[in-house]
Amino acid sequence: MRYLIDGHNLIPKIRGFSLSDPDDESKLVAILNDFCRVRRHRVSVFYDGAPPGMGGTHTQGLVEVISVPRGNTADHAIMVRLKKMKGAARNVTVVSSDRQVKAAASASGATSMDSEKFYDLLLESLRGGDAALDERSSQLSPEDVREWMEIFRRGGDDDEKV
Repeated sequence: MRYLIDGHNLIPKIRGFSLSDPDDESKLVAILNDFCRVRRHRVSVFYDGAPPGMGGTHTQGLVEVISVPRGNTADHAIMVRLKKMKGAARNVTVVSSDRQVKAAASASGATSMDSEKFYDLLLESLRGGDAALDERSSQLSPEDVREWMEIFRRGGDDDEKV
């Protein structure tokens, strides 16, 4: 399964994360890498607002990161990606709470998931609560889970500042 994720739409939904944090994108990519390892899925995360000359696509671990230049949006970039995928879009889940993006996903044959619901899936994966996980997959160590849970708890007050 492949996920196309609107990163700036997901970040404020994650307890302890804030769009005002200068490291918000790298923190999300770190969690998504853990998700990819545990769930064995592929993830492309889209961030809008890249400064001129800084847009583009690169890979960080198991995550494809798409930095969309100012003047365009992650929503638009996701919709363009879906259009280019044609029939393969039916194997994709788009993570966004934006109605227009969800409508484009549906029109392309892709599935859509609200950012809040994906956050629940992330938590479930980080906690190791998915019974369907392949036993051979490398799961997070208990220390990794404790560290992420502490990050979520510690940053809870920051959510109010957004």
